[in-house]
Amino acid sequence: MTLSAQAVTEAAIELARRRKAGLHGPRLPQTCRPADLTDALAIQTQVSLHIGDTVGAFKCGTPTGDRVVVAPIYSRTISNAAPCPVWAQNGQVRVEPELAFVLGRDLPARAQAYSHAEVESAISKVHLALELIDSRYDDQAELTFADRLADGLVNQGLWLGPEVPWQQASQAKAFAVEWSVGEGAGTTLTGRHPNDNPLLPLYWLVDHLRATGQGLQAGQVVITGSYAGTFPCPVDQDLSFTYGDLGRFKVRFHAR
Repeated sequence: MTLSAQAVTEAAIELARRRKAGLHGPRLPQTCRPADLTDALAIQTQVSLHIGDTVGAFKCGTPTGDRVVVAPIYSRTISNAAPCPVWAQNGQVRVEPELAFVLGRDLPARAQAYSHAEVESAISKVHLALELIDSRYDDQAELTFADRLADGLVNQGLWLGPEVPWQQASQAKAFAVEWSVGEGAGTTLTGRHPNDNPLLPLYWLVDHLRATGQGLQAGQVVITGSYAGTFPCPVDQDLSFTYGDLGRFKVRFHAR
């Protein structure tokens, strides 16, 4: 870690301010800009302290090289409402089609690693979901991965759709993602989980949080990777989504 505790706090206060107001801005000043993953995760943790909300969910992915893919999603930004409030840009919100795993019991920090069976038995239900995307930075091109990690990996929230069968969802490595606006023609995307297994990042997250003294709590939700990248959807219009044979849902977004 290269940043001082004061610099970490300064970075977190600024990112929390932007997040709460739906604002974008330049990269953090050099004096409090994360130089590595340790800095970024420390800032991310401090943002959670300054945001005035609880952590209701996590987004995660399996680590690649020197990248750790994990970020909190705050409780007040998790919705199944119609319409769902979002921070929109130019009348659109970017989304990622995901599966959301809901914990039915705690998986607290402990010395011993959790088995896959223990993790799976802690899952109470699975939902079709859309991760809601936004950044607190103006210029994405100039950002490092540490910048993005400190900011929560472009998450602004999570929309939870209908519940789907656990067995079917846990084995869903690929499915077509179809979506349409109103009664218009639909768009079909080839959906595939980045790991071909939606549970692999969850296993990693449980072990990561266990080892860092955090753990997961009953009621928290985990999303583990987009099946079809990121794409924009219009706000204030009725949208229909179908995730292969898993299920379908309708949603409408409204700009905050």
